[in-house]
Amino acid sequence: QVQLVESGGGLVQPGGSLRLSCAASGSILRINAMGWYRQAPGKQRDWVARAPTGGTATYADSVKGRFTISRDNAKNTMYLQMNSLNPEDTAVYYCYAVIDNQVYWGQGTQVTVSS
Repeated sequence: QVQLVESGGGLVQPGGSLRLSCAASGSILRINAMGWYRQAPGKQRDWVARAPTGGTATYADSVKGRFTISRDNAKNTMYLQMNSLNPEDTAVYYCYAVIDNQVYWGQGTQVTVSS
């Protein structure tokens, strides 16, 4: 069975940085894409970024220029580098992966931006 395990969340001051990780494990033939959603308190879950295999990364307007996706294919791991964080970035962040034509989700990790 495929599992996605997230790490790297926490509390950070405005203007600070965090790096989230999402590691996929299990029976994997091919990862078609990986990406991130987030859900702030009282709001819907919104798309953040996507990193298709062999393609170019795309980002939501709210994070473009501040967040960067990278992938380590040897480890089946994706990273989200988050810079210039502001309180509006506070949310639970969920990674996802499209693996062998199925969508899998991580457990979520809390990011809190506050002074």
